[in-house]
Amino acid sequence: MANIQQVAKQAGVSVATVSRVLNGKDKVSTKTKLKVEEAIQYLNYEPSMLGRNLRNSESRIVLILIPSISNPFYFEVIKGIENMALSQNYSILLCETDSKPEKEEIYFDLVRKKMADGIISMDPAVNVETLKELAENYAIIQCSEYGGGIGIPYVTIDSEEASYHAVKHLIQIGHRKIALMNSDEKFLYARERRMGYERALQERGIPLDGEYIFYTQELGFEQGQQTMKKILQLQDRPTAVFAVSDLLAIGALKEINAAGLHVPGDMAVVGFDKIDFSNMTNPALTTVAQPMYKMGTVAARMLIEKIQGKTVDSVVLGHELVIRESTTG
Repeated sequence: MANIQQVAKQAGVSVATVSRVLNGKDKVSTKTKLKVEEAIQYLNYEPSMLGRNLRNSESRIVLILIPSISNPFYFEVIKGIENMALSQNYSILLCETDSKPEKEEIYFDLVRKKMADGIISMDPAVNVETLKELAENYAIIQCSEYGGGIGIPYVTIDSEEASYHAVKHLIQIGHRKIALMNSDEKFLYARERRMGYERALQERGIPLDGEYIFYTQELGFEQGQQTMKKILQLQDRPTAVFAVSDLLAIGALKEINAAGLHVPGDMAVVGFDKIDFSNMTNPALTTVAQPMYKMGTVAARMLIEKIQGKTVDSVVLGHELVIRESTTG
């Protein structure tokens, strides 16, 4: 493999001149530039991106923090981030934190040591104070999950409004006894989605029943099954369930079917996210669609602009209630 010294010899110029042509920062005569380019092509020389990036104090790498790679919600978001990043000559590094501070610190250190240029955080359990300190000197964007009022730009949807629309749909088709399958309210999105649930009930004069509100530590299929078991054991059983993630809702569907009940006749179910699996269930799941791919592209664009030193404003994207057979079958 050819090196820069061989290119300089072939072109009849100094190594420094070849470097100036490659970096494109210092003026070089058109004749000299052409000689260097011909030598590069003749020798099939490929410059070291690592060396160039080190000279420019950049890595061209961005980090994506996610709590768990197993949650399919993140797939489309990551695809959006990656496509936008690649189009701007950035690579991505996917960082699974397991919501553990010690793992977060490892990834934060990559930015501090200039081994990465910035972070897109999708971890709702991220250490907000550390993230806030890091954002004073480095490019940070929050995506989907965010800490309000900490001064870090974010891209998300209005979770309170989206939940309100989901529960309002259940009320409009005749349900008054509606259970909420929520996540831990230490997360902002869980508090917002509970607020939307409550607003829809209050607007129609339906009393809030604490027995109908359930919390899970994780947003998984098994947690949906386990929570649905508890709901089915209630003496005054609800006729509908709103789950704050599709995985919870799909677990709930499985448990309802296992109990010999009919969806939506005995129990209507609404999820949240519109992951790919949501239209493969029996019946297909009514769900709140988040614009996951767009969320990713917007987050990546915001981060790159932040890296470039530009001012970046937060973005709230729209959502859509996708009505399927789990509420209207």
